[in-house]
Amino acid sequence: MNARTNPSILLIDDDAVFRERLARALSGRGYEVWTAGDGAEGLALARRESPERAVVDLRMEGMGGLEVVEGLRAIDPHTQVVVLTGYGSIATAVEATKLGATNFLPKPADADDILRAFEAVDREGGKGAGPAPEAPTLARAEWEHINRVLADSGGNISEAARRLGIHRRSLQRKLARFAPEEHA
Repeated sequence: MNARTNPSILLIDDDAVFRERLARALSGRGYEVWTAGDGAEGLALARRESPERAVVDLRMEGMGGLEVVEGLRAIDPHTQVVVLTGYGSIATAVEATKLGATNFLPKPADADDILRAFEAVDREGGKGAGPAPEAPTLARAEWEHINRVLADSGGNISEAARRLGIHRRSLQRKLARFAPEEHA
């Protein structure tokens, strides 16, 4: 397959390393890929290029992912949108779907996960996302929350512990344990 037969994809994510790695992986599979580091930049690019598909991070500085989904669908209602998030809550998945997202994936997601999400939409005739994801277990939700706060703290254990309201050693013990089995 080449870029002319594959749909174009717009990646909107404020994590530059993740965004560029994903763009390279999708480009290597023959997709034409455009990238944006925030919602406003992504919507401006969508107005110029009108992508067939978009991948949007839910949690970004400034304009959030739900606003971006709504904006993308206003620009072109045929754009298929997959929303990525570190917080895989049912309520957020339902809201993203109501706004026009065609699928919803928890992070970390790789190029194959994203392409499978779009293929699922294609198989269903473009009908949008299927049922909302299962509620995460308490252990998984805790693990995801800790890792998001740690990422937001730039990997600084002391700062993450302060933000979580727990002692640094308690956080270190939690991190030393393996991720919950279904998250691993």
